[in-house]
Amino acid sequence: MPDEDLKRNCAELKKSLKIMPQPIDPSLYKLSGKTVLERVSPKHIAIVMNRKSRVIMADGKKVLEKADRIRAADAKTKISLRTSAPVCSKTLQFLNDHDIDVN
Repeated sequence: MPDEDLKRNCAELKKSLKIMPQPIDPSLYKLSGKTVLERVSPKHIAIVMNRKSRVIMADGKKVLEKADRIRAADAKTKISLRTSAPVCSKTLQFLNDHDIDVN
């Protein structure tokens, strides 16, 4: 009986753990070394922006350029923007129109 309990606890633990995003080398996509990329899943890459200031349209256009370079290397990859900063509503709409999710 203890083996069954152990197996059940291990299965529950595996379900509860989230897989941490893996960092990606931006040079693989011909991007600047300052760009932070994370692999969320095999076909999902997140562009990470860690800052406090608002993400405005100029930033959104730069994110789109980076997303286009990633899509040029792998067209089926889903791309999202991860940021803790507030995002301008026009920029949010612009990114959504270009299939870039914002988290």
